Amino acid sequence: MLQSETRTKNRVQAYRLKKAIRGIVIGYFFYSLVIGLGFAILYPLIKLIPFVFNNLEDLGNPDVIWVPIELSVDSFRAAMRLVFGNGLPLLQSVAYGAAIALIQIFMSAIAGYSLGRIGFWGRNAVMGLVILSFVVPPQSLLISQYLSFKNFDVLGIASALGGGPIDLINQPYTLYAIALLGFGVKQSMFVFIFRQFFKGMPAELEEAAYIDGCGFYRTFFKIGLPNALPAIMTVGILAFVWNYGDTYYTGYFHPDGPYLSIKLATTFAPANVNNILYAVRTWYDVPGATTFAFDAVKQAAALIFLLPLLILYFFAQRRIVENLEQSGIVG
Repeated sequence: MLQSETRTKNRVQAYRLKKAIRGIVIGYFFYSLVIGLGFAILYPLIKLIPFVFNNLEDLGNPDVIWVPIELSVDSFRAAMRLVFGNGLPLLQSVAYGAAIALIQIFMSAIAGYSLGRIGFWGRNAVMGLVILSFVVPPQSLLISQYLSFKNFDVLGIASALGGGPIDLINQPYTLYAIALLGFGVKQSMFVFIFRQFFKGMPAELEEAAYIDGCGFYRTFFKIGLPNALPAIMTVGILAFVWNYGDTYYTGYFHPDGPYLSIKLATTFAPANVNNILYAVRTWYDVPGATTFAFDAVKQAAALIFLLPLLILYFFAQRRIVENLEQSGIVG
């Protein structure tokens, strides 16, 4: 009897030891993987910080890698002077991204609500077209979209009035019209997100609204939208980020607009290297500035450009993952 109890106790201790060792090994590999992936992701940023805060004359010096000999913000000063000026272009780009995001939220929400809650004939076919428009690369539709807005004439109304087609290319309202018509940046995916969310909403909420005399639109505004906060936040964040940094739609449909994404691409084009180096040498008395200085100013401008996105992520990161799960993007 005593020997049996001893054997049982030894087995329990051996099992606990085996479980503890297995936990240590699994934990070691897990944290090694997390730390390795984190370092691989953050390495460019870690490498960038001392680069942009370095003295412009010390850039390219093999003895200066991680710790600058002399801290300097000339890269940021040059970037502000070349691209951002008094900060108005940054505010304009933020306002543009926010306005387009609001339009896409509303249009995608009402389309997603219709596809998710209304059982009309051909609903599956329409949803298939929405998914198809998301799968098809936007470049393949560029020529037809460009020509449509170059000669904009819905149902021949403009021609019937005697004015002929309207040229909407390079007009400030063209990008807003594209979003209103449902062809904005990744807008088909936003429709899918709202459709998945509304599809899983309890039917009892709508039935109660219909009993109280609410119609389609009143039910949508009183029941649908207030309960779709996770989907709204998800679409709002994605729409703002993608429109704020967009160069495709802005470059083709409004290239002369005040968009930082376009201005950064044109300012730091390879053809402007010598001009920017001449400006840096003149402004900050750095006769030995090389192409490393051009890269430093370019990276400093990119960091300033990313500030609104970093601020948005800082305030919204607690709910981003939760909202993505609830919005149906993984369902």
